[in-house]
Amino acid sequence: MRHFPIFLDLRGRRVIVCGGGEVACAKLRTLMRSEARVSVFCPDPHPAIEALAAEGRLVLQRRWLAEGDALCAAIVYGANGAAAEDARIAGIGRRAGALVNIVDDLDGSDFISPALVDRDPVVVAIGTEGTAPVLARSIKAETEARLPQALGPLARIAAEFRKRVEALPPGRQRREFWARYFDHAGPSALATGGETAVRSRLPELLVEARVGTADPGRVSLVGAGPGDPDLLTLRARQRLDAADVIVHDRLVPQPVLDLARREALFIDVGKRAGGPSWGQDAIDRLLVVHARRGAHVVRLKSGDPGVFGRLDEELDALDAAGIDWEVVPGVTAAAAAAAGIGRSLTRRDRNSAVSFVTAEDRNGQAEQDWRALAAPGHVTAVYMGLRSARFLQGRLLLHGADPALPVTAVENAGRPARRIIETTLSQLPEALARGGVAGPAILFLGLAPRASEAVPLPAVAEA
Repeated sequence: MRHFPIFLDLRGRRVIVCGGGEVACAKLRTLMRSEARVSVFCPDPHPAIEALAAEGRLVLQRRWLAEGDALCAAIVYGANGAAAEDARIAGIGRRAGALVNIVDDLDGSDFISPALVDRDPVVVAIGTEGTAPVLARSIKAETEARLPQALGPLARIAAEFRKRVEALPPGRQRREFWARYFDHAGPSALATGGETAVRSRLPELLVEARVGTADPGRVSLVGAGPGDPDLLTLRARQRLDAADVIVHDRLVPQPVLDLARREALFIDVGKRAGGPSWGQDAIDRLLVVHARRGAHVVRLKSGDPGVFGRLDEELDALDAAGIDWEVVPGVTAAAAAAAGIGRSLTRRDRNSAVSFVTAEDRNGQAEQDWRALAAPGHVTAVYMGLRSARFLQGRLLLHGADPALPVTAVENAGRPARRIIETTLSQLPEALARGGVAGPAILFLGLAPRASEAVPLPAVAEA
């Protein structure tokens, strides 16, 4: 280890940045988060630096650094990009007793600046000894995804309360108190009532720790998106990582499930047409039973839990049982499918509204306002429409839809196996059959792909 990692206290200390271009601005974006007194030396500074000086956030000297300017400075940064000038700056800084860093010059620097994940007061520093900045940024991105933004305020509030927690016996009891606070009680209170709620929850949590009250179970209803793990929200990934029990739909693919802890209990409650199927009442009971046992249950739904996901029924069951819950939205399949064909769901002068409909409900084929859906210029995203394509076609034509209405089928939206089939309303059932579309698929009525991405269909044999 050539560079020993330390955290330097800069509260009230001078830090000097020499340079006024983009490189200096990049350095200042990090420095301005600290409590240092920052001075910039440059005769022709960037407008962003001038703005910071006008706000009183730094001292701007419109000249180059001179001998004696670095007295009492903790750090001097050379951010000019000119070797001779940076070497002169380094000499002035070292003679004044300051640590020197020359941007992008490892050998000319006394230290290196790591990539930072900032959840003040929690800060994660990532360094590669200057050998692989791209790798450092990649690790930073992964770490950013795992550390919620709420961690900063939770840590600051915890510091205020730490003396009172010393009333608990040291060791396991204190560790369990802080685990409950950071893993669930704190984030839950922050999400529902802000920092005031967190400060109110901490004394209650301390009482519960003294009497040994068990941590109550809870349920997170999480949108898994269309299937690509990269399209999961940060919160969804965090909930998967913390889950004790994962109750998932059939359409949630293995790469998404692989993001969860291996120790978690996985329960597949997918509904399969013509095969074994979980009833909604049974799923509701399953969530309640595991939550009552103290588990953090993630109900993982394909797409967004609030779009044809029977979310309200599960929330009603949890409310009736007195179970704490949260909803984590996801990317719905229609949004992923529209992105896949290079089209927006709404467009000025084309359609000012878009309808999300399901072709099937608990009673079979679902009736809609067909006249509205058939109107010229309307765009409709149809979920679960493959088996009902003939029904959709008949209803729309009966209510005045144009037989030449463009229809696009997007199979496996958001996944590597995505396919796009372009057709018209008059040819819809035949096109799906010839294309071998097996699902899951979104049907767009009134929307064609931007480019020629559609799958060529076999020619229709002549009679």
